[in-house]
Amino acid sequence: MTETFDEATFRQVLARFATGVVVVTGATESGPAGLTCQSFSSLSLDPPLVLLSTARSSTTWPRIAATGRFAVNVLGADQQEVSNRFAVSGGDKFAEQGWRPGALGNPLLDGAIAHVECDIEATHDGGDHVIIVGRVRALEAPGLESRSPLVYYRSAYRTLVD
Repeated sequence: MTETFDEATFRQVLARFATGVVVVTGATESGPAGLTCQSFSSLSLDPPLVLLSTARSSTTWPRIAATGRFAVNVLGADQQEVSNRFAVSGGDKFAEQGWRPGALGNPLLDGAIAHVECDIEATHDGGDHVIIVGRVRALEAPGLESRSPLVYYRSAYRTLVD
């Protein structure tokens, strides 16, 4: 069956699904690397798995994938600038970003409201994206529970209100 919609309509409709914003990081041979990602979710409790996807056109993901592991840094509502910086291709994204190595050696970004470190369990074809399944090996929420997450909805950052 042929689709009855165009790419613009597809984007417009799916933009009505709110997502959190994360930065995926890895300790590559050339130093820390990272990219902004909205396609992230929990997948399984037993075993503990998460799922994310990145564009095939990403030049950062192949460098992270080569390490066999990655970290997911869940951004807080006050970290829009961090999201924007890691969404751009090229440049030193870590120049103005504090971080520390996590349990698996992945860069954990200062100020993130949660960190999840994973080994790459599997990758799958997802059209113009790569679907990555990560096995969770370490995680933390570093005492910042009172902060709201960074949310993206209808092509813009949004704030959660209780």
